[in-house]
Amino acid sequence: MPMRADWMWMNGELIPWDQATVHVFTHALHYGSSTFEGIRAYSTPQGPAIFRGPEHFRRLHDSCKIMRLPLKYSIEELIAATKATIRANKQDSCYIRPLVFRGYETLGVDGRKCPVEVIIGTVPWGRYLGAEAIEQGVDVVVSSWRRMSPGAFTPLAKIGGQYVNSQHVAMEAHDLGYTEGISLDIHGYVSEGSGENLFLVRDGVIYTPPLSASILGGITRDCAITLARELGYEVQFTYLTREMLYIADELFFTGTAAEITPIRSVDRIPVGEGSRGPITKAIQERFFAITSGESKDTYGWLDHVYEPGEWPLE
Repeated sequence: MPMRADWMWMNGELIPWDQATVHVFTHALHYGSSTFEGIRAYSTPQGPAIFRGPEHFRRLHDSCKIMRLPLKYSIEELIAATKATIRANKQDSCYIRPLVFRGYETLGVDGRKCPVEVIIGTVPWGRYLGAEAIEQGVDVVVSSWRRMSPGAFTPLAKIGGQYVNSQHVAMEAHDLGYTEGISLDIHGYVSEGSGENLFLVRDGVIYTPPLSASILGGITRDCAITLARELGYEVQFTYLTREMLYIADELFFTGTAAEITPIRSVDRIPVGEGSRGPITKAIQERFFAITSGESKDTYGWLDHVYEPGEWPLE
């Protein structure tokens, strides 16, 4: 069943889902001239709560700046629009997709004469890598496709056209029977998955590639680093070689869609005991305790959509 909801926010107003349309000569359809974000709103006892909205919308603004896409809405306006969309769709939890793109005007490669369109959609979505993946982990393969290189592309930005690179990684992995792929950077060091950052655990120390390994600066990556240090673990930013994946005690992905997902094998070689490790489990439990509202949100990561007393809805 396709993802959908009743309402979509588009260019400053809520409109019925099926009216959110574009022309087939929209510039972004031809050249990938768009920026986007992936955000979650989690179900809590106080109703839906947007997870780290300011950080996500700041990154959207950063991506637009890199892409030279003028975004006239402030972070605060985009958060208010997101809340209005969740309210209109009466959702308890959802996946949030803001998208900024060049519309219909010219087919020239430089599309800056095209109007800039902005949408925010909120749709139901479960576990990106499968419901069982959170506990059991996933099987991954090192992709033959390298991560896009700085200077040719802009890895720190979430630009639509750049995700052809990620599509190659994901499609190859799926065709080979794996859940996900891991790409190496142009120098042969471990970069990330098709849509996830990566962490490696060895002898109780947590390692993750630096931003200079052509990775996206993930919001959930930042959460995992924060929570790992809170739990007393050392986190190091370092270049990782492919063979380090084979001798890791634990590996896990992080991402808005993937959340925190263990990796149980790489290239059919079991990671550690071939199941979720204790450090991954500890970080997971702390993460989900905060996002569910079970534990106090000491970091201010949750932004509740409804005021006290408004939830549950009648």
